[in-house]
Formats: sequence, C-alpha cells, structure tokens
Amino acid sequence: MSVTSFYFLCLFALALLLYYAIPKKAQWAFLLLLSIGYFMTSDPVTQSGGWYVIFYLLAAVGAVYGAAVFIGRTAEQRKKRAALICAVLFCLGLLCALRFFGLPLLAPLGISFYTLTLLGYLFDVYYEIGQVQTSYLKLLLFGAYFPTMISGPILKYREMEGQLYGGHKLDYRQVTFGMQRMLWGFFKVLVISERAAVIANEIFDNYDDYAGLPVWLGAVAFTAQLYTNFSGCMDIVLGISQCFGIGLPENFDAPFLSRNISEYWRRWHITLGTWLKEYLFYPLLRTRFFMQLPKTLKPRLGKKRAKQVTTFLAMFLLWFAIGYWHGGTWNFIIGSGLLHWFYIVSGELLEPFFSRWKAAWHVPDENRLFIFFQRLRTFALVTLGLIFFRSPTVPDALRMIGRGCSALNLRILWDGSLFSYGLNWIEFTILAVSLLFFGWASVRQQKGWLRERLEKKPLILRWAILYALLFYVILLGQYGPEYSAAEFIYQNFRA
Repeated sequence: MSVTSFYFLCLFALALLLYYAIPKKAQWAFLLLLSIGYFMTSDPVTQSGGWYVIFYLLAAVGAVYGAAVFIGRTAEQRKKRAALICAVLFCLGLLCALRFFGLPLLAPLGISFYTLTLLGYLFDVYYEIGQVQTSYLKLLLFGAYFPTMISGPILKYREMEGQLYGGHKLDYRQVTFGMQRMLWGFFKVLVISERAAVIANEIFDNYDDYAGLPVWLGAVAFTAQLYTNFSGCMDIVLGISQCFGIGLPENFDAPFLSRNISEYWRRWHITLGTWLKEYLFYPLLRTRFFMQLPKTLKPRLGKKRAKQVTTFLAMFLLWFAIGYWHGGTWNFIIGSGLLHWFYIVSGELLEPFFSRWKAAWHVPDENRLFIFFQRLRTFALVTLGLIFFRSPTVPDALRMIGRGCSALNLRILWDGSLFSYGLNWIEFTILAVSLLFFGWASVRQQKGWLRERLEKKPLILRWAILYALLFYVILLGQYGPEYSAAEFIYQNFRA
C-alpha cells in the first residue's frame, strides 16, 4: 500500500483519530502496531504470500538490540568491539545477501533504510554518545517507524527517542502544517513527476531513435522526475509524521540551487550523507592506514599534497560505497558515486585556476549571473550522472551520451516535436507551468518556510491558496486504472 494511494489516506485518517483518542502512554505501542501492519500490507513480497520477510526485520533489530545491551553492560573494550563487529556483519551480510547477491526478490521493504538507522544507533551506543534502549519493542518501533520505511529519512536515535515514546496531545497547528506538507508532496509526485516520467521513459527506452537535443531533454526530464518523486514522497512522509506530532529530519534543501557538487550533496539526501560521513568517512580517516599514509607520502609530495591525496583516497572509498548502496552495479557506482567523486576532486584541484580566472576577469563571487552559471553547471553535471543512474548498463549510458552529442536538433523547439515524446501540448504545458511554479517556490523557500508565511495571510486568502493547490492536484494529477504513483521510483534503485 503506497503513501499516495486512496486506501492509505483513508487508513491514515482513521489512524490519526485513534492515535489522539487513546491514552498518551499507549501511543508508541499503537505506532508500533501501525508500523508492523504497514510493513505487512505494503511489502511486495508479503503481498505475494512472503509473510516470512518480517523475520528479517525482527532479526536485524534483535541483533542490534542484543549487541547494544551487551555493550552497555560490559566494561571490557575488546568484548564491546567484538559485539559491535558481530552485529554489523550480521546486518550488512543480511542486507547484501538480500539486495545484491542474487536474492533481491526476497528483500523486505526499506531494508537499506532500517539497516542504516539501526547501525547508526549501535555505533552511537558503542562510542558512548547515545543511550541504550532496553526495550526490544521500542527499538523495533525506532527501526520500523512506518512513514520512513519506503524512502527514509535515516533516523538518529538520540533525536527521536523523546518524540517516539513520549505522548502527544492534538495540536491543530502541527496537524494542519503536516497536511499542507503532504499536499505539496502530492503536487510534486502526481502533477510533475508522473508527467516528466512519460518523456524520460520514451527517450531512455528508445534513445537510438533520437539524436541531439531530444536526448538531453530526456535526461532533464528524468532529473525532474527523480527529484520531484523522491523529495515529494519525502514531503508526504514528513507531513504524515508531523500530524502524529513527530518531527523527522529534513532530507532535501533545494539541492539544484547549489553552486557546486559538494554543496549539492549537503542538500540532497541529507540524512544519508550525514550517516556516511559520521559512521564511514571519519572513522576511515582515523584508521591506522590513513593516519600513517600522509607521513609516508610527505617526503615525495610535501605535507599539503600528502594530506590532500589521503583525503581523496578516503573520499574515493566513500563515493564507491554511496554508488554501491544505490544499486550494486557499475551504472549506479559511476552515476551516483565515482563520477561525483571526480567532480569534487577535480573542483578542488582546479580551484586555484578558477580563483585566478575570477580575479583576472573581475568576477565577484556574489554576482547574480555568475551564481546562475554555477547553479546551471551543477544541474548539468548531476544530470549527466543520472544518465548512468537511469540507464541499464554503462555502455547504454555512454551510447546515449554519444547520441546526445551527435547532432544539435534545435528545430524541435519550433517544429512541434516537443509534443511527440508522450505528452501532447496541453500536458506539456501543464508540466512546464508546474515546474516553473515549483522552481519559484523552491527559491522563495530559502527565505523561510512558505507554510509559516502563509499562516500570516488573511484567513480567506490562506484557504483560497490551499484549496487552489488541492484542486490543481485533484484535477491535474496523473491517475488511471494502471496508475501507481506509490511505486516510488527511488525504490527501484535502493530498497
């Protein structure tokens, strides 16, 4: 059952009523039952009779729970480390076996997200920056909290403990803000993403039939599809949780307003980036090998270069892990991993050249035209990587890029060809207008939450705007007998 389905919304409304009707001390248990029920009714494997996948979740939580309790009760560091290693190997082994090593059809819903969430909790316990949860059921709720099962965000226990297990009274403002956030997510998923998908699918599935600008149009359409789908589902998830009085961490912050790739990754899938930095990158730099490497390289490269090469090597392993996490094949490893490593490393190495160029041409950093160029460059580089991400194989991606560079075909802008890629002129206009509105809102959002600014407007104007957006989604959202927006496309790249 998808978070964008009519049935889910009906059950969500009923669950919300029951949640605030029961005693506050029982709310966490209700959320646990709700999460298990959602897991069992939404997982494609369980829907086909594979009810056993619930045991993967229970086993992962059990391994982390047991290791954390043992670490909390043991004073000997060697035993703590052994417990940590055993639990990590068990969880990662289960994840890799089910996702990458020939058993993907048996992988349960959200296994990547709940695995990282649970391991983050365990690392915090091991490093003594987090408390041990002595209740297995409460830890199960933390790992399986239903809004986060499909697309995250990846949670930190120390940020969620008080919210998940403490009672919440009905707060009209929180509920209305949550529903407004959900509505914005529906707009992005149903109005924009589903239309952009039509163009992207046509071009990517038949790229040999196109050359020049149509190929790049398909790549841009996929970028729009992926971003509005992923961030839109995230808006729905955060909105649902806010209605229950539980605030989840933000996962996006207008990434395509970034001026370079490093900034882009601080704004895109924020919780994944934070998790990997805290639990992979920084611990990697503290290993004996990486502590000794600068000293080994210093006589040949000098102190500054030796340190830089060491950091770049650790970043290589980090970006390889990011790419592998997204799919485990080379198109993902390159498209969402190593290509971005190359962007960042080359940007740092070329920074002295760019600084001299800006000084020679008297280009100030805050020049609006220069900022626009930087943002356009970021969008282009990310879109190039997403060609690999969307293509079945690396050779397919390279052939598609080659087709894009083989001609210009600017005539599609005026000969009507734009309306031959699956969307007629009406549908194409709806997509273009919606994208412009979304872009405007993203820029305005940088100056503060639009919901809070809307709250200050007169009541009649406020409700007129909300109802206009609601009917826009209802009337122009993509539906139909074969429609399933809930098939969140990012699930096809990670579970």
